[in-house]
Amino acid sequence: MPDFGHETGGKSSIFIGSVAASNIRSAVPSQSFCVSVRPFDSFPIAPSARKVPGNGISVARGTALKTGSDITSIQYLRAIAAISVLCFHVCETYGLDFKSGAAGVDIFFVISGFIMWVTTDGRSLGPQEFMWRRLMRIVPLYWIATAATFIIAVLKPQFFFDTNSSMENLIGSLFFVPLMKDEALHPVVEQGWTLSYEMFFYLIFSIALLLPEFRRLWLLMAAFVTIVIAHYLLPLGYFSVFTQPVILEFAAGIIIGHLWKQGFRLPFSAAIGLMIVAVALLVASDPLIHLERAIRWGIPAMLLLSGAVFAERERGVPQLAFLHFLGDASYSIYVWHVLMGVLATALLLRIGVPHGTQPVFIALGSLAFTIVCYLFIERPILRKTRSARPRPA
Repeated sequence: MPDFGHETGGKSSIFIGSVAASNIRSAVPSQSFCVSVRPFDSFPIAPSARKVPGNGISVARGTALKTGSDITSIQYLRAIAAISVLCFHVCETYGLDFKSGAAGVDIFFVISGFIMWVTTDGRSLGPQEFMWRRLMRIVPLYWIATAATFIIAVLKPQFFFDTNSSMENLIGSLFFVPLMKDEALHPVVEQGWTLSYEMFFYLIFSIALLLPEFRRLWLLMAAFVTIVIAHYLLPLGYFSVFTQPVILEFAAGIIIGHLWKQGFRLPFSAAIGLMIVAVALLVASDPLIHLERAIRWGIPAMLLLSGAVFAERERGVPQLAFLHFLGDASYSIYVWHVLMGVLATALLLRIGVPHGTQPVFIALGSLAFTIVCYLFIERPILRKTRSARPRPA
């Protein structure tokens, strides 16, 4: 059975080549744990600003479904999850303990299920338009990152110890079916394995759009349960990989989204309690390396998202511009942080930064470089692809 969440296993190419160049000891990392984060909000949810009585602080309260905005707490979770994954990879490289940072992937999976349901429920959206939007949001940036990583991996293989830079893997990576190793997906952009799951989820969801809304939820739940049951019946290979129980995290997000759309409410104190429990479970999960990922990190991710969106519904959230901006940039943080981490590491080694301070500077440098990629690569792509979307008939 492939291990998509445990911290022991095969080597990761993340920053290790550069670190090894200066004889720095690194831990034995595992499969990368990132996910596409900003692709899930083509039809976002508008927050309505209001004042909290007595303090004059303007906060956002998630209400109507409108294009051009979003649920603020979702943006914050995207930012936190993306940075957690980045820090996890840096810590992993230097043998530091931050295993729960990998749970950012699971948060993204639950967010994806939530957003897909909330932004399509009540809309006349067909499978073709849905898939077109998903492809236009994910593919262009991912292909650019894959091509850039492939070229550097071929020219400087010492920076990518565990990257398969064959043409076969390049083509498979571009179409989300990369080569497998040890029953795990290993695309050129190593963290891109999560996008393969996203595409599988989108395919299932697009089929469900053919059904009336009242049947759609039950079909999706039945499909996910059937898929996970099939995992334990199918032989090893791609079928076994794509039917991992981690797929249930999308289902959890859909259920939360359904409750949100139905107007379900939680007392503010209960919502905050869910988030506290989620954080406690994530911290306690570090030694539980043999527990199924969907339980170890999926349950805390579900509780965290539930608490965040229902707390926002009750009292809103403070408007933190930079954290919201990082939520916007989180897909670029996901796609580019490995390659940018290699670049940051190489620069730090060249200028002779002491070993003990390297992890902090690599994390900050990687984040800075990925933000530049967002501003000068992803944003222009978004402007182009939005104008290319098919118009409703």
